[in-house]
Amino acid sequence: MKDFFDEGDLVAVLTTQPLDRPLDYRAPEGGCHLGAYVEVPLGPRKVHGVVWGPGAGGFDLKKARSVIRVLDLVPMREEMQVFLEKAAAYTLTPLPAMLRLATRAPGLSDPPSMRKVYRRGDGEPARMTDARARVLEVLESYGGPAFTLKELSDEAGVTASVVKGLVKQGAVFEEDTPRDLPFPHLDPDLPGKTLTGEQAKAAATIREGIQSDRYGTTLLRGVTGSGKTEVYLEAVAEALRQRRQALVLLPEIALSAEFMTRIEQRFGARPTEWHSGVTMTERRRTWKMVGQGAAQVVVGARSALFLPFLDLGLIVVDEEHDTSYKQEDGALYNARDMAVLRASIAGAQVVLASATPSLESWTNAEAGKYRKITLTSRFGAAVLPDMQAIDMRGVQLPSNRWISPDLQGAISSRLEKGEQSLIFLNRRGYAPVTLCRACGHQIACEHCDARMVEHRFLKRLVCHQCGETRPMPEKCPSCEAEGRLAAVGPGVERMTEEATALFPEARVATLSSDLFSSARALKEGVRNIAEGGADIIIGTQLVAKGHNFPLLTLVGVIDADLGLQGSDLRAAERTFQLMRQVSGRAGRADKPGQALLQTYQPEHPVIRAILGGDEEAFWRAEAAEREQAGVPPYGRMAGIILSSPDMQEVFDLGNDLARRDAPIRAIGAQVFGPAPAPIARIRGRHRVRLLVKAPKGAPLQKAVAQWVGQVRPGNQTRLTVDIDPQSFY
Repeated sequence: MKDFFDEGDLVAVLTTQPLDRPLDYRAPEGGCHLGAYVEVPLGPRKVHGVVWGPGAGGFDLKKARSVIRVLDLVPMREEMQVFLEKAAAYTLTPLPAMLRLATRAPGLSDPPSMRKVYRRGDGEPARMTDARARVLEVLESYGGPAFTLKELSDEAGVTASVVKGLVKQGAVFEEDTPRDLPFPHLDPDLPGKTLTGEQAKAAATIREGIQSDRYGTTLLRGVTGSGKTEVYLEAVAEALRQRRQALVLLPEIALSAEFMTRIEQRFGARPTEWHSGVTMTERRRTWKMVGQGAAQVVVGARSALFLPFLDLGLIVVDEEHDTSYKQEDGALYNARDMAVLRASIAGAQVVLASATPSLESWTNAEAGKYRKITLTSRFGAAVLPDMQAIDMRGVQLPSNRWISPDLQGAISSRLEKGEQSLIFLNRRGYAPVTLCRACGHQIACEHCDARMVEHRFLKRLVCHQCGETRPMPEKCPSCEAEGRLAAVGPGVERMTEEATALFPEARVATLSSDLFSSARALKEGVRNIAEGGADIIIGTQLVAKGHNFPLLTLVGVIDADLGLQGSDLRAAERTFQLMRQVSGRAGRADKPGQALLQTYQPEHPVIRAILGGDEEAFWRAEAAEREQAGVPPYGRMAGIILSSPDMQEVFDLGNDLARRDAPIRAIGAQVFGPAPAPIARIRGRHRVRLLVKAPKGAPLQKAVAQWVGQVRPGNQTRLTVDIDPQSFY
């Protein structure tokens, strides 16, 4: 295929508009390259797109309209085009939707220009107010690039005049700077931490793969605190020596603050960030600099996979088992799997790092598809925590208490020693159910089949499905009885209340994503805890994801059985991973740690596996069960989710699909359903699911595309295909 089109040549332009194919246009004056980002007319509008190849023709060429202009951006590389096409084909996502993922940066068509930015100045304001303090706090807590006036005022929640006033007093510095500058250079030859023999051997193995300039995937397993990060940072250093770019994916924005500091210490400069907490100005700069090779290392969320890397040599997927790598709306993709796909096209190395890998990755490593490296001991003086179960069946507690006497005693002991304790409950809010004691009514969301969760700190009820909120009512919405509404069951806010009552002298901090106004505030909260700013931490699964709290020596799990409920095929695996991960937060420094799991099922195989620590035995048993059932990773699945405001319409469509299952039966697969989804209504839309279960090697995508192509949903009905579903709600 030619890589340059002369003026007047017919070119195919893929836009981000919901069309079923690229459209033909005439190349503009001066011509354009394959992959060029262009502006084209579409009806009365101007839209952006990418030159995808030569035009198809087959129509009156006099009617072909011309490309309006070529944008001042590095053309999309053929490698990226191939990745988007393959990702779209695998996930059965329309190609324009994949292109939207690859162009999610504002102002890409804007010409280079100057802008005013604001940094922390040397002075102090003559008079400190709350508004001024918030501005300075934002500037001091954000160690990276400067803010525009709008970004700074929005982040601090103040007017622009407050910022301007601080400029006049020298507390904030204003300067003109080009919009998009290269990022600081990272030096791979600065000395890192001294590695143990085990770590050095692991790092050398991964280095060899990077030096080969060929694709390969390594599963880097290691108990929590074993130094997996130090090992893969050596891989990042090798990629930089080879003058190739590196991408490190993290499952949680809150993890990036500590991680950015570690990279800065290792390489002498901060890497580039890409996630929802990054300002729009920095998002645009990152997108452009990555494409020019002027950003060496990117640390980001799953969408960073779609950045236009000039020469990607390494992708690290940290906590690779984490479910947040699966995008659950829009284009449904798993970033772990897409990382492997992108690396295979780019000739790059992938490192999948986890203390508790996904069964899919474990199976691939066992089969020899992935290289396997295991770190068996904790770094330095740290040792694995002692893990014990507290059998709650014989414990008598008041109806509004959940901390057992054994756990209370263990926390008291840590308080006396000046050590931190973590109370873990994977349930946000104050209470999952609000019940009227007069009539039995449970307050539910008006738009979803879900109970509203009381968030007492916010003084509101919140639906965790659609985000709907309302004030906490004074009386029952059903019978109007006053003073009879009662909270049923615990959430982390209720645990905070209990911990404060039991330990009035302790500093109690709650880590839950909905209690922080921004990603930056969440990062600051985590940093404060790590520096000893709390004695007792109450947290959801957010705290299980890679945080390092040196003073933390006790983890108490309130309901270790919580994840074992329901019919999710991965329930055992996820409970095992979560409990091992959260237990691993204890004893990461030189003081020994302990993990206490409150359980009503101490004989359950998963609980016994967690306490016994024999991970290989757990994986083997879990793999045998999945293989016998023919489910992933020993079979394939696809979910079909139908939704509509009209319940009858959505069930009729589901039944119609089920009757037309010949393409599915032709590959030896089965269709289950239609059935109401476990959460049968979200945002006023009724939801029905069908599930396809196919043999491992079956051409699932082709069959599903044929199958769903037989029906035409109504205007109000949506049909979504989820290849390799991770959740079944």
